[in-house]
Amino acid sequence: MKKTKNFLIFGLVLCVAVIFGATSTVMAGDTIRIGVASPFTGDLASYGDNIKAGVNLKLAEINGAGGINGKKIELVWGDDLCAPKDAGTVGAKFAADKSIVAVIGHLCSSATLAAMPIYVRAGMPVISPTSTNPTIGDVGKGWFFRNCYTDDFQGKYLAKEVVPNLLKKKKVAIFYENNDYAIGLKDSFMAGAKESGIEVTGAEAYVAKTTDFTPQLTKLLTAKPEAIFLCGYHPEGALIAGQARKLGFNGPLFGADGIDNVDYIKIGGEATENTYCTVPFLAEASGPAGQAFAKNFKAATGRDVDWMSANAYDCLGILADVIAKTGADRKKIRDGLAAINSEANGYKGVTGMTYFNSKGDCAKPAFVKMVKDGKFVSAR
Repeated sequence: MKKTKNFLIFGLVLCVAVIFGATSTVMAGDTIRIGVASPFTGDLASYGDNIKAGVNLKLAEINGAGGINGKKIELVWGDDLCAPKDAGTVGAKFAADKSIVAVIGHLCSSATLAAMPIYVRAGMPVISPTSTNPTIGDVGKGWFFRNCYTDDFQGKYLAKEVVPNLLKKKKVAIFYENNDYAIGLKDSFMAGAKESGIEVTGAEAYVAKTTDFTPQLTKLLTAKPEAIFLCGYHPEGALIAGQARKLGFNGPLFGADGIDNVDYIKIGGEATENTYCTVPFLAEASGPAGQAFAKNFKAATGRDVDWMSANAYDCLGILADVIAKTGADRKKIRDGLAAINSEANGYKGVTGMTYFNSKGDCAKPAFVKMVKDGKFVSAR
């Protein structure tokens, strides 16, 4: 009798386990989970807000239309603070979660470089809307893709087009942050400056969270530059702008896509006037799809669209398009992304046509914005 009772109990437990396991599998299969890695807290949280705004807008469109082959997308957020250590932690968490089939991110190049080896080992496809350091494609070993240009292009564009033709200047001082993004951008600019006859009068480095730039600025200004290259992110860039103006510098300031954030103007105030920056997306210069997106974005968020939000929107669109064809499998998604390798089979999104080379890089044009009357506007 005891044996019979134990057998019945065992059978009941086994049945419950099977039913629960089957239910869990069905529940997990009801959604397609995608990780999104960006700085959602800290000094660069406004960048993360841009990413979140872009992907959430696309998410609402996809899920509102029934999802991907009947399955809704679920986003899993990873706050990496734009810091390599935290990016590694987020990357390890995403890689270990077998239900996550792809990652959008990371935002900062240093964060992406730190996380990519983890993703490569786990076979996780990654698409970044913003990481521009040119070496990431090599580190990614076929698992990394981006829908933004690289700093090889951006730095030389600043040196060959923006400074001589738009600013009409010939002497530039460089103030760069000591990170992978800014160093790569600085090196590219200097190579382009040499080719175009622009004189680099001096270059000084700083570390993130620095607040007093007066000693380095004083040194740079002794060489009488006609323009200052703010080679880094907007929080420090805004402080540098204010301190440069206080030291009597009245010439143009310019930077790359890391400067393009409304907080640059909020922090720096009037000192940010006459600042120029390159961006990979400009609503005024985009086609009908881009302009419609800009209108929808403002209606949804109450603010003008930024390039990071636009690129993040397209990143989710690219992944959704691939997953619809390949299914929610990491390796198949990677192969599907790699197959987007020419204009003929590219993804036409709000930021234009996207297709990838063997390193996951893509060719995108650069546009120029400037701060005028307290807001960013097209410089042309």
